[in-house]
Order: sequence, then C-alpha cells, then structure tokens
Amino acid sequence: MGEKRLGIVMNGVTGRMGMNQHLVRSIVAIRREGGLTLKTGERVMPDPILIGRNEEKLAALAKAYGIGRWATDLDTALADRNDTVFFDAATTQMRPALLAKAIEAGKHVYCEKPVATNLEEALAIVRKAKAAGIKHGVVQDKLFLPGLRKLKLLTDSGFFGRLLSVRGEFGYWVFEGDLQPAQRPSWNYRSEDGGGIILDMLCHWRYVLDNTFGTVRSVSCLGATHIPERIDEAGRRYKATADDAAYATFQLEGGVIAHFNSSWATRVRRDDLLTLHVDGTHGSAVAGLQDVVTQQRMATPKPVWNPDIKQPINFYEGWQPVPETQAFDNGFKLQWEAFIRHVCEDAPYKWDLLEGAKGVQLVECALKSWKERRWVDVPELTARV
Repeated sequence: MGEKRLGIVMNGVTGRMGMNQHLVRSIVAIRREGGLTLKTGERVMPDPILIGRNEEKLAALAKAYGIGRWATDLDTALADRNDTVFFDAATTQMRPALLAKAIEAGKHVYCEKPVATNLEEALAIVRKAKAAGIKHGVVQDKLFLPGLRKLKLLTDSGFFGRLLSVRGEFGYWVFEGDLQPAQRPSWNYRSEDGGGIILDMLCHWRYVLDNTFGTVRSVSCLGATHIPERIDEAGRRYKATADDAAYATFQLEGGVIAHFNSSWATRVRRDDLLTLHVDGTHGSAVAGLQDVVTQQRMATPKPVWNPDIKQPINFYEGWQPVPETQAFDNGFKLQWEAFIRHVCEDAPYKWDLLEGAKGVQLVECALKSWKERRWVDVPELTARV
C-alpha cells in the first residue's frame, strides 16, 4: 500500500530515559522493522529530528542510529509543518511551557510524565490541547510491562474474587556518590530542580491503580529525605532538598486498600525492583516487571503461630507461575505504536493529557497529606476541564 512519513520532533533524547527507551528501543526499533503497518496496510515510517542543547551528543546519537536530522533550535523545528508530532522527555519544570509552544505550532504532543509540577499547569495544558483539537498522549509505561499485563488479565478474569488489597514495593539503593557514583542524576534529589520521589513515582501509581484495581479516591502519605547529603556529577557535595522515600496508602473505589512503599534508600530483597502483592477472597498474586505467580484459595497453606520452633512451611511453595502465552514487546515501544496509530488513523487512545494530569493531582494530594498529616480525598477532574 505504500509508505507514509511521520515527522517527529524529539526533545530531550540525550537523557537516559529519552535515549534508551524512547529513541533507541522505540522509534529506532520501529524504523528498523520497516515502519508501523496501519489497518489499511499502509506503513508509517517515523522520521525524527533530535533536539537538545549538546551538539556533540546529538550528532553522535544521530550517527549511531542512522538518523539524518538533529538541531539545537527548537523554535525552528516547531515551525516546520512537515513534522507533525512533538515529543518531550526533558525536565518536568520546562514541560508545560514546551507543550504549550508545540500546541500553538499545531503539533500533536506526546510526553513523559509528570506533565507538570502542579495541577493547575497540568490542567491548563489539557485545556489548551482540547481547544486546539490536536492529538495528545502521556507515557504510562508500567501498564505495558509483561508483569502488569498478566496481572490485568487476572483481575479481568475474576481470578481474585473480591479484591481486598494491593501492596506495592518499589525502589533500590541509589548511591550517595562517595563509595560509588550515583546511578540517578543529582537533580532528582533537589526539590528546586523538580526532584522528589513523590512527584516522580505517584504519577505512576495513579495510572497503575486506576487502570488495574480501581479509581483512587483518597490518600494518606508520609515522605522522607533519608539521605540528607549527596555528591553530584562533578564530585561536589550538595544538600538533598527533595524526598527520597514515600510511604503512601490509598483507598480505591470498591473498598480496595493499596499501600506503596517507594524508596531510593532501600536495599532490595524481593523478586524485582517493583513488586505488587494482590490479595482477594479467591486468590492472591505477586507480580514483578516480567513474571507473576498466583496462589488460589484451595492451595493456601494453613499456618499456626508458634515462635518457639522454626517455621515448618516454605511459603514460596504453593505458588504457580502465570504461563507465557505470548511474547511481549518493549512497553515504551508498544505505547509509541498506539500513539502513532492514534495520530495516523484516529485509533482509540485513552492515555491522554488528562490522564497525565490525574497523576499530578495525586501528587498534590499526597504532598498535602504529608504536610497536614491527614487523609486527603482525590476528587474527579473531569468537571474542571
């Protein structure tokens, strides 16, 4: 049927996430596959222009992955009507202004989360996008992980019976920078630069909970800065002003209780960097990024509390892995393909800027809960847009 070009202005791809997940494992991977086939049989070939501040990095990326265009002037790139999509993976603080500029230039917009550092800015972008009539989307990558997709199949099939609770454990030790270099950028630990694990991770937990277990209705959150001083990329000590851990409990629609521990100051002794333990009346499941194990009601052991003897039950036995019934592609790539279909053939797409704003809303509610030391309700957003 032929090939259709899709010009994409990609901003912030010299950063770790923008480069690895969005450029290399998504757009470059789609290009190497010969493009994306639409329902009509026509193929869409992404044609990115890489935008950033560092000419040397941009040129090296373009050369390494066979990309013919890169530039440091975003305004000029946005003025080119041959490029119809703008993608942003740069800093959160700059995102609302960049999205607004792209929308004003008539571009469809797709971006990383959080979409803003506060709810008013997030909603302002939603209104601007709706008024302009452009297509818009926000990265919600956890929904496309194999482990989360298997978990969604379990909930949809009724495996759990009545859902009772969800317990999420996320995080790992981020080195301070003295014994070993830190594996995350220093701005993550400065609130003045948009850092903080509450802002970063509760946006994720909002869409995971809403789409898998039930809409979030209220939150109680306690944040902490466990490591008060760190060392930056230049070897200089700096004060950590942002939270590096969050302990949050959520009440979901239907009475489900969820609790998530998120920390960059914890050492991992669990199956994966993220695990979700889900309990229901008929069964339970534990999901990691890739794998899920389940235990049905009839296979549940009957322990008896006796602290005077060693535990006779091996609680890791009696759990059955969810079988691999299909091959799962990279989650970022899958969502990119869904957004490209949304732009090129108007395919349904639910992960829009309003969904991104919901994540920012939960962040604000959690920060308010921490500050005021109380439960905070999470109201519906639709009436405000």
